[in-house]
Amino acid sequence: MGGLFCREPWDRYVWISLLFVVVLKCATAVTHYSIPEEMEEGSAVANLAADLGLDVKTLVERRMRLELIANRKYLDVNRETGELYVVERIDRESLCPAKTSCFLKMEAIIENPKRIFYIELEITDINDNAPHFRRDTVDLDISEATQPGERFSVSNAVDPDVGSNSVKTYHLSESDYFTIEIQTGRDGSKFADLILKKGLNREEQASHHLILTATDGGMPSRSGTASIIVHVLDTNDNAPTFERESYQVSILENSPIGSLVFQLNATDLDEGSNSEVIYSFSLYTSEKTQETFHLNPVTGEITVKEVLNYEHFRVYDMEVIATDKGTKSLSGQCKLKILVEDMNDNHPELSIKSFQSPVSEDIKLDTVIAVVSVSDKDSGENGIVDLHIPDDMPFKLRKSSDNYYELVVSEALDREKVPEYDITFTVTDRGSPPLSDNETMTLELLDVNDNVPQFPKSFYTIRVMENNAPGALLESLSAFDPDLHENQYLVYVIIEKEIANTSMSMLFSINPEDGKLHALKTFDYEIEKEFLFHIEARDSGSPPLSSNVSVHIIIVDQNDNAPVIVSPWRAHGSVVEEKIPRSTDKGSLVAKVIALDTDSVHNSRITYQFLQVTDATLFSLDQYNGEIRTMRMFSYRDPRHQRLVIVAKDNGEPALSATVTIKLSTEETAVKAYSDMTEVPLEYDIFSDLNLYLVIGLASVSFLLLITILVTIVLKCQKAKPSKAAPPSRNSVISERNSTIADSTLVSNDAYWYSLFLAETRKGKLVVRQPVPKGSRYIVSSIPRGTGLTDTSDSAASTLQYPK
Repeated sequence: MGGLFCREPWDRYVWISLLFVVVLKCATAVTHYSIPEEMEEGSAVANLAADLGLDVKTLVERRMRLELIANRKYLDVNRETGELYVVERIDRESLCPAKTSCFLKMEAIIENPKRIFYIELEITDINDNAPHFRRDTVDLDISEATQPGERFSVSNAVDPDVGSNSVKTYHLSESDYFTIEIQTGRDGSKFADLILKKGLNREEQASHHLILTATDGGMPSRSGTASIIVHVLDTNDNAPTFERESYQVSILENSPIGSLVFQLNATDLDEGSNSEVIYSFSLYTSEKTQETFHLNPVTGEITVKEVLNYEHFRVYDMEVIATDKGTKSLSGQCKLKILVEDMNDNHPELSIKSFQSPVSEDIKLDTVIAVVSVSDKDSGENGIVDLHIPDDMPFKLRKSSDNYYELVVSEALDREKVPEYDITFTVTDRGSPPLSDNETMTLELLDVNDNVPQFPKSFYTIRVMENNAPGALLESLSAFDPDLHENQYLVYVIIEKEIANTSMSMLFSINPEDGKLHALKTFDYEIEKEFLFHIEARDSGSPPLSSNVSVHIIIVDQNDNAPVIVSPWRAHGSVVEEKIPRSTDKGSLVAKVIALDTDSVHNSRITYQFLQVTDATLFSLDQYNGEIRTMRMFSYRDPRHQRLVIVAKDNGEPALSATVTIKLSTEETAVKAYSDMTEVPLEYDIFSDLNLYLVIGLASVSFLLLITILVTIVLKCQKAKPSKAAPPSRNSVISERNSTIADSTLVSNDAYWYSLFLAETRKGKLVVRQPVPKGSRYIVSSIPRGTGLTDTSDSAASTLQYPK
């Protein structure tokens, strides 16, 4: 970097005389700078103000500016600092393409006074471009006859950079056949010639793939590559060759005209027309051979031209020549010997001398079924024959003498599995290819009674709805017997079994021919619930065989019994009359309705409902246990007689029911007056316009009366205190009773005894209204201790025992 500056001379006169000259020289002087390409934007080049001798402080005032001559504005000057800086990246290759030097000319202009400074900026090259070839792939065609040392031109590489950054050398990938020689052009550019080092052989290697690399002289260096593909051109330097020098093949006599005998194949390592081969007979091949066989000149196939006869001519010799189609054709030859073989043209024969059919299925093992003879008119291997039957049959062949075989039973026979056998006898000779003949005989098997009848199931469960019609079909119990004819005719019988002195044949019948089971009577679930017996199936063979099956008849319940109300007890069609104190408390037990249903559990489930009631607000009925309780206390407005109609309904479909009418009468007690006195003021009187003293007096009298009633009740309860408890019984039936009600509910040991007798506690005594079996013991609970036993049925032997 350098500059030219103007100085004032000391001598005043010299300055005056030379002033114009100096100013002119200063105006035309050029300031030189040099920078590398690709500098970052904003990079400082030099302090232009200092180099031009300008005061930095006056640059803004003098409006200093920079103008580039015929170029883009790559640089500018900072008026604050006077520095020349880069505005835009400079690419030397774009700015000065194909030039060794690159300059950028500018003018720095200031005003007041106006001055122009000429600036020249040199752009130096950096190694920012790699060498590259004009073509990435170069294809060369070289004949395999080319001599070593031959040169071949390839595309040279170019590098936009200049000087040492341009292309300096080339390198070739490793090759036994090629190398390169680097040449320098007049302009100093480098290029490479490809030189053949060693003779080529297309048959060994048809193409060569090389990589040419160009490297520049920059630091660090850059490189580019091109692919060179050398295609080796063929010359006719290989003669056709056969795989072998001689061949030997065999062919059967009587082979059809046109049959392929053999296909010769000669190969030529050349390509194109140099590798195309033509086949022909040589002069050493006899006319007889050429008349008998045809040679295809293109494919080399040898086929039969005339009928071959083993007895007339057995061996044929020929010589075949293969010639290529090259300009200077080359040829190869081979010898072929054809052997004619004898043909197996006679089929073997078989004859069945005896055959026994039908036979019994229980025939003994090793019994002879048939005798077969075989023969073949051919000789040698073609005349040897073998006899076979299928392997999956229960028979085997046994050789009895030359060409004679016996068919014997080898496994037990079963007509039910296989009723007959189609036995195929196959005779085959040992010729090539083998010939054979066959004959099929059918062996039928006679049945033997060796199978017992079989039922589909070993146990039958049959559900029968009660009240069935007599003669109704219950089930078809048919068995199966795989035997034939009389051995499969079955007879069905019921194996006799008595239940409760009743024979099964009186209840059921079975059709002896088809096994259909019928009911002979109408069944009642409440009396008979199930039957278990056996049915036998017996065939008509000799001796007969039989088997049996178990039959379980289940009687299914119908809802055919209406509920029977057993409590409260009443004569048929009569109304039950009961009396209760009018002072009965809310929630007290009035009565309990109990109904029985002899149907099954589902149909005998009973619910209770009011059918009619005098006052629906006075009584409640539990739909499950039949208990009737008071919903409130009686008032003086309630009628003295209450009529309740209760219906007991079972769970059947359709449901059956029974009704009972209870006529309740209320009676006054000793404390009725006092009770009314306490009830009327609370429920019906209105305390209005009364004297305070009258209220206090009435309250005192009521309190004393209440104390008296409580003392009386406590004394009565102490007198009725029960004695020591008795042992409990498992079959006890609990009957609830309220201690303030005179009449209680039914008690008994189980539901069965409800139908035999009724028992009630009435006014402290147990009353038995129906006969009770002598010597019976009944455990009764929920009855006050000390209750006496009043037996109206003359059951003196019965005893009443309390639980513990």
